[in-house]
Amino acid sequence: MPAYRIEFIKSAVNEFKKLPKNMKARVLEALNILANNPSSEFLKIKKLKGADALYRTRLGDYRLVYEIREDALIIVVIKIGHRKDVYRFLD
Repeated sequence: MPAYRIEFIKSAVNEFKKLPKNMKARVLEALNILANNPSSEFLKIKKLKGADALYRTRLGDYRLVYEIREDALIIVVIKIGHRKDVYRFLD
């Protein structure tokens, strides 16, 4: 059983639905790994600068941006998108 629960904010659900089929599979695989080990070396996770609890992982040309809520054992998916667009919400 995964240690962390995965939740999506509403906009991230829509972004996920628009992904190419093969990328959806990669995102689900990454989320499964995160749910079991949020600090997995396998995913090459990086903390985002200028944000307290936001992290990202690379999936080819796409990025998965998420927040880890340690107190509740929840990973909240904030943004999924192409690398050229995904960080614009931070501005």
